[in-house]
Amino acid sequence: MTKIITIVNQKGGVGKTTTTVNLAAALAVLEKRTLLIDFDPQGNASSGVGIDKDKVELQVYDALIGRSAIADCILPTETQNLFCVPGNIDLTGAEIELVHEFAREHKLKEALQPILHDWDYILIDCPPSLGLLTVNAMTASTDVIVPIQCEYYALEGVSQLLTTIRLIQKNLNPKLNIMGILLTMFDKRVNLSMQVAKEVHRYFKEKVFRSVIPRNIKLTEAPSFGKPIFLYDIRSPGAMSYLNLGNEVLERSR
Repeated sequence: MTKIITIVNQKGGVGKTTTTVNLAAALAVLEKRTLLIDFDPQGNASSGVGIDKDKVELQVYDALIGRSAIADCILPTETQNLFCVPGNIDLTGAEIELVHEFAREHKLKEALQPILHDWDYILIDCPPSLGLLTVNAMTASTDVIVPIQCEYYALEGVSQLLTTIRLIQKNLNPKLNIMGILLTMFDKRVNLSMQVAKEVHRYFKEKVFRSVIPRNIKLTEAPSFGKPIFLYDIRSPGAMSYLNLGNEVLERSR
């Protein structure tokens, strides 16, 4: 069965897009046929795999409003086994356009139905909000991964996010599973990172991934070259961490 994983946190700057792009690339490297859906109007996930979001003819917005089939929006990337449905600023209009639509929370789920059997994994990058786009992503998904940065106020807003997930489980998608909590921007030299990691483990227990994403300059640089970390610097600590996370996702998927 295809795993559809939404990477979600309504806080910005937690490594959400970095995680979506590099986890998708890791799964592709691990020989899983993987589709990345850029569901954020900023379009950074598209740029992160080398797609010029402003020059695409069709993007996820077109599939969401029923203008085209999602299969027609899929583009190849430089990474073998990794494909992308780009997103751009047009997505901001979708929040408004879908408000009065019947079953508006199910639009992405409906769009994905015809292609589900073509993929091992579909990863969705969401905007930093809990609006209609994020609700659509979680309604369409089998799992969510929540990245939490190892910085001050790390857990701020997490209870609101968990409440939203519970509401979606209750009303829209009873099978939605929290696959795991991912610690990002970890710096073992800083006491605060250690304290936040300890607090997250205390709160979420076995839901926390063993893999931890470090602060790593190569991870920061890679998006400006339009490359996942495996194409930019496969020997970097960031690449090793995301490869470990990919293996852990495969393990938890079983």
